[in-house]
Amino acid sequence: MIPFACTALALPAFLDKIDHASSTVLVVEDEPFVCELAAEALMDEGYRVLTAADAWEAEEILARESVDLLFTDIDLARNTNGLALAQHARCQCPGLPVVYTSGGRTCLPASEQVSESVFVPKPYRPSQLVALTNDLLRRADPHHA
Repeated sequence: MIPFACTALALPAFLDKIDHASSTVLVVEDEPFVCELAAEALMDEGYRVLTAADAWEAEEILARESVDLLFTDIDLARNTNGLALAQHARCQCPGLPVVYTSGGRTCLPASEQVSESVFVPKPYRPSQLVALTNDLLRRADPHHA
């Protein structure tokens, strides 16, 4: 009886993965290993993932691609930053969910971030990023609840 109960509980997670196939996440991270780790975790969950190493590259992607969630480091290469990137992204897409991360901060004051965004300090677990992404996109699109 217990194995059957566990199997039944695992089924909704499988169905959630199917729903993610149409969602695109933009990961903006200038540390290649960290970027790859985040991107792989999200791809394993079924998301389409685009990556950028700095805000300029991310803005080019945002101009030509439809993105459902922005996951960005705050301090990026070429003296760009995720705070300005998120502001720019929200001007183009007002409801875009945003997740910030940083290894140099433990928190992010509300006055520095776009509304209804989330901050996750480094180091974070890939599973934490996936769970947060699932939750934010589920809230943004109630049809996938």
